Amino acid sequence: MAYTPKLTYKGKPLVRCGREIYYGSLADPFVIFMQILTTKEENGVEMADKIHVMLMSTDSSKSLPERVAKQSSKSGLYTALEIGSMWLERALKESAAKTPAKKK
Repeated sequence: MAYTPKLTYKGKPLVRCGREIYYGSLADPFVIFMQILTTKEENGVEMADKIHVMLMSTDSSKSLPERVAKQSSKSGLYTALEIGSMWLERALKESAAKTPAKKK
């Protein structure tokens, strides 16, 4: 049975574990990794404030520093998700263009 994520954003899985958020599928060549650096309280609710966003390759044969393609720090989860989704879409399109089509 295939894994079905409970939470998605723009059709891609969004998984949070503590202060870490993964956006995208590990089956794809790239994913977005977000780390919540600071939080703030608004109306009695703790919310993510400063977030470090990284576009990472899922190629496990590379070392961790080699896997980081882009990175930035953003304020707020929405801003981090938006920049991450743009980076991910662009990287997946470029990766698909570089991959030769399979012959039948």
